[in-house]
Amino acid sequence: MTFRSPFAIPRQLLTGTTSLGRSAISARLRCNQRGLATVVPPVTQDATGSKGPTAMVFMNMGGPSTTDEVEDFLSRLFADGDLIPLGRLQSYLGPLIARRRTSKIQKQYADIGGGSPIRKWSEYQCAEMCKLLDKMSPETAPHKPYVAFRYAAPLTETMYEQLFADGFGKGKGGRAVAFTQYPQYSCSTTGSSLNELWKWRNRLEGKRANGGSEPAGTIQWSVIDRWPSHSGLVEAFAQNIEAQLKTYPEEKRDEVVLLFSAHSLPMSVVNRGDPYPAEVAATVHAVMQRLKFKNPYRLCWQSQVGPSAWLGAQTSDTVQEYVKRGQTDLILVPIAFTSDHIETLYELDQEVIHEANNPGVKRAESLNGNPVFIQALADIAHDHLQKGELCSRQMTLRCQGCTSERCLGQKKFFAGQEQASMVI
Repeated sequence: MTFRSPFAIPRQLLTGTTSLGRSAISARLRCNQRGLATVVPPVTQDATGSKGPTAMVFMNMGGPSTTDEVEDFLSRLFADGDLIPLGRLQSYLGPLIARRRTSKIQKQYADIGGGSPIRKWSEYQCAEMCKLLDKMSPETAPHKPYVAFRYAAPLTETMYEQLFADGFGKGKGGRAVAFTQYPQYSCSTTGSSLNELWKWRNRLEGKRANGGSEPAGTIQWSVIDRWPSHSGLVEAFAQNIEAQLKTYPEEKRDEVVLLFSAHSLPMSVVNRGDPYPAEVAATVHAVMQRLKFKNPYRLCWQSQVGPSAWLGAQTSDTVQEYVKRGQTDLILVPIAFTSDHIETLYELDQEVIHEANNPGVKRAESLNGNPVFIQALADIAHDHLQKGELCSRQMTLRCQGCTSERCLGQKKFFAGQEQASMVI
């Protein structure tokens, strides 16, 4: 199969240097239960007998909501060396690749309905989670939903300005939780989003003074940085797999091969010590335990970018090889994604499954508005709020081969004054 990932880089473009600007973003909206956009009302800080309100900030890569947003999205994405390391030529290559790729990627987004649904689902999931949290943790209520995307609206800086407008920070203090929507941690995803959040926090609220003291009235941040084997996440995946298995004849169900697919990483990142491959594997193993290992399964990787070595085997190649060998009953499971976006709706559905050209090759539904998944999000957040932790102990440990001062500074910030010395 000819791989047509939205992020594939033509080999001839890997030369040059320039800078990238950011476009202005429109006012942040939220999503109600029917998926309709509604403005979130401001909140007022009240420290009398309450730990609330609490801002719950979902972090993800995002995606263009319309085809007109594609070029800006691609420009930001290709300019991010944490996600796609292109070395000293990054500032030139990002905008150049974006311009060259925009027309083709706009066509792909048009084919999935004119834009990515990831904002709709992220805002819905966060809003529904906050409703549950208000009941589960009244002492930290009201819980206010926010979304901060790395490459598309609403961007991190837009979210931060909205926090100010809603009564957080600017001398008023208040608590905010950065909740990664990448269940498995990678420096390329969660790490990049936290680097961006740290950057804008310093720009908009001021850096910590020598000795670690905060400027007065700043937002107090904590981080939910990974949750790869949470029981609710595992249950939601397992139920979606079981639902798809029921579409096969009963006598064939146990022979269906489950192909867990996750976004790949450059081997340079893997060899540096990035925890992502191990955490994705942990999710897969936990799901298969829940399914009692009834089906054969494999973990494979999608969305390879450019000519350098990436983590494999590739999902597209895996499907093609199994179909050639006569194993045509396959279920693709997007194991590292919390909602539909172009990598499920286009890459898996319209490329991998279409080119397999066999009715036995199917995909498990994405998590999207799954109530089991939304309850899992609420359980994770509630546990975090009850423990009062700033981040996981895992987050204080950098990759073995990490030399990034930005990564070091970001981790020290989110670890807080008491745990900063543990960051190595």
